[in-house]
Amino acid sequence: MSAVSVLSVRLPVCPSISTSIYLSITPSLSSNQVSDDRKTYFVKIHAPWEVLATYADVLKIKVPFKENDIPYCFFIQDIPMDWLFTPFRLPDHVMNPEPDYFTSPFNKGKIDFFLIDDKETFFPPSVRNRIVYYILARCPYHKTDREDKKGIKRLLNNGTYGSAFPLHDSRYWKPSRDSNSESERFNLYKHWAQFFSFFKEQPLNLIRKYYGEKIGIYFAWLGFYTEMLFFAAVVGLICFLYGLFTFDDNVWSKEICSEEIGGNIIMCPLCDKKCGYWKLNSTCNSSWQSHMFDNVGTVFFAIFMGIWVTLFLEFWKRRQARLEYEWDLVDFEEEQQQLQLRPEYETKCTSRRLNRVTQMEPYLPVTSQCARTFLSGATVIFWISLIIACIIGVIAYRLAVYAAFASIMKDSPTNNIHMVGSLITPQLATSVTASCINFVIIMILNLMYERVAIWITDMEIPKTHLEYENKLTVKMFLFQFVNYYSSCFYVAFFKGKFVGHPGDYIYMFGWSKLRNEECDPGGCLIELTTQLVIVMSGKQVWGNVQEALVPWVMNRWGSRKARSHPESRYSRWEQDHDLQNFGHLGLFYEYLEMVIQFGFITLFVASFPLAPLLALLNNIIEVRVDAWKFTTQFRRPVASKAHSIGAWQEILNGVAVLSVVTNVTFTSDMIPRLVYMYAYSNDLSMKGYINNSLSVFNISGFSEDNRPDDGESPGWFNSSVITTCRYRDYRYPSGHEKEYSHTMQFWHILAAKLAFIIIMEHVAFMVKFFVAWMIPDVPSEVKARIKRERYLIQEYLHNYEVFFPA
Repeated sequence: MSAVSVLSVRLPVCPSISTSIYLSITPSLSSNQVSDDRKTYFVKIHAPWEVLATYADVLKIKVPFKENDIPYCFFIQDIPMDWLFTPFRLPDHVMNPEPDYFTSPFNKGKIDFFLIDDKETFFPPSVRNRIVYYILARCPYHKTDREDKKGIKRLLNNGTYGSAFPLHDSRYWKPSRDSNSESERFNLYKHWAQFFSFFKEQPLNLIRKYYGEKIGIYFAWLGFYTEMLFFAAVVGLICFLYGLFTFDDNVWSKEICSEEIGGNIIMCPLCDKKCGYWKLNSTCNSSWQSHMFDNVGTVFFAIFMGIWVTLFLEFWKRRQARLEYEWDLVDFEEEQQQLQLRPEYETKCTSRRLNRVTQMEPYLPVTSQCARTFLSGATVIFWISLIIACIIGVIAYRLAVYAAFASIMKDSPTNNIHMVGSLITPQLATSVTASCINFVIIMILNLMYERVAIWITDMEIPKTHLEYENKLTVKMFLFQFVNYYSSCFYVAFFKGKFVGHPGDYIYMFGWSKLRNEECDPGGCLIELTTQLVIVMSGKQVWGNVQEALVPWVMNRWGSRKARSHPESRYSRWEQDHDLQNFGHLGLFYEYLEMVIQFGFITLFVASFPLAPLLALLNNIIEVRVDAWKFTTQFRRPVASKAHSIGAWQEILNGVAVLSVVTNVTFTSDMIPRLVYMYAYSNDLSMKGYINNSLSVFNISGFSEDNRPDDGESPGWFNSSVITTCRYRDYRYPSGHEKEYSHTMQFWHILAAKLAFIIIMEHVAFMVKFFVAWMIPDVPSEVKARIKRERYLIQEYLHNYEVFFPA
């Protein structure tokens, strides 16, 4: 029996369709290849050895010619206490389904040069189905004087064929019927796709053998990212515990909570009319909560994450270089993808011109291309503006409902900090509800824009599939970047910065009913943490449920009738046909999800040190959900090559650079506290910091529009006794020659923040470049193996030509 790569092609009932698909490979159509509905027919494409060998030569597929003779310890040193890692390991036949060989591009004229034990198994399944699909993608089906129509992709696009896919090798829950060989799909399900294997290593070589290099690279990157998250999660947890266990050293929170200090500080209203005066100790709980995330350990963690992200990207380059060699991708270039035109491009572009590489080819006129690009750019700008408008709407909601919450909660027992009622403040209620509304808006806009992004990318008519993916990647990431992060940027860098001062407040768009928000005396960090937790956690939970549930429900519904038939009547091709199709953008969405998560744990991680821990837990589940989905819920995708994660690498680099800036400038009160301790404290302690950080305003200076309505202030407030209130700022009091202008301490703090930003950015970037210089992208042992392999190829070919002349 010759080597076979099975490709099932679903055809609609059409008498004019011949059983020959215009291939030199003759398909077979028998009665048992008609589906249960008697309307769908299946054609099996069979590739014998001669065809496989010919196209392996054409595609320069690398095959083994000699066993590896480099000692194992040459490139991987023995690990001390190796037995500790035994529980995490898989059987060797699963981790390494093939021996380690030196490889060389296949040459059909030098068959004896290669290690061919059995022609039936010489080419792995992923290579066989890639060759067959390569043939189908170039097979002509209509020829005229003006053009040649060719390719299964065009036929799928115009509806001539319903689907085309390679078959899985067996049912995923059953071993192979052949007792001499194991089912690769069964091994993947047993050792990789089950959730209880979450602590096991991934069988990357088996994934690559079964699904191809492109999917293998994705799971290698996801696994490596998850491993690196472990270190960030541990350090983040330590920083969080440091904040938790240093409550007793938190002097400023003690001052806020004490009846003598915080209980005697009367704060100015936080909104007009509906907000009354309040005591500082009512924010006791939020002050303690802020300390868990805003402490000295947080600054250290921000510096650590700047170094971590650099190490992650550099070590991934090294890991990628190893995979490039091990998977024979060192000399791989995506020239074929760059030369192969998309069927949609050939269909819509009627003009033709001379190409020095491909000769006559269709092309899109420059005027049409410019018009389409302009319309595409305008559409992207419109949708980004729509996001910004939605964020402004959420901000307006926060400003409007804060007054309502303040009015409702004015009678809550805030004087006793131990009572449950004091845990729910107007600030917290506003923040949580606004974050939930923002998350719903994000998800709705995502669903809408996903279709818009595909539509405008199709409208641009990209020339190749690679160009199509790159254009779509930029559009989707740019949109999701603004969609997911804009609300966090608002809280981190804008909220509380442009509020003015009592008697001269700043209003949103100048509308007197929307006074800009102020931060709590404890800062805005806890609100940023709330926003980050709700959006990040909500996205991760929703994403995992959607990825696991939607394919399962659709498969159950699609195969509901066929499942009632006995196994003998439910053929393998029908079983696979009832599974979900893994489109050419399947991995795009997987990468996009992880890159958005990467932004959350790098851009704003200083405000929530537990973010890497949440991401780690999510990714442990994500790996197994994706594995289960690929193994059980999707048709087997056509294998394709990729030597890297593509455009996502540059996006990760951009996010990493931006994270250095955001983490050293995040919303934190550490700089004002340090300035006070070293420049304004008599004993280098934090005693008196709260009183120092609050300015004084004369209540008589309130205008009628700012003054609380009658009955809004609490019962303890007596305007005849209390004549001043405090607010968060550094300004001179009433009666001073520079009344309500900024004090020198304000400018000292501003200078300290700028100095800290500049120093930290330079230190972070210096570390980044130093680490990048110290860690070469390609490990030395990989370079040695590449040189050794090239030397052997040259030597073996020379000897072959001498002893086996043509």
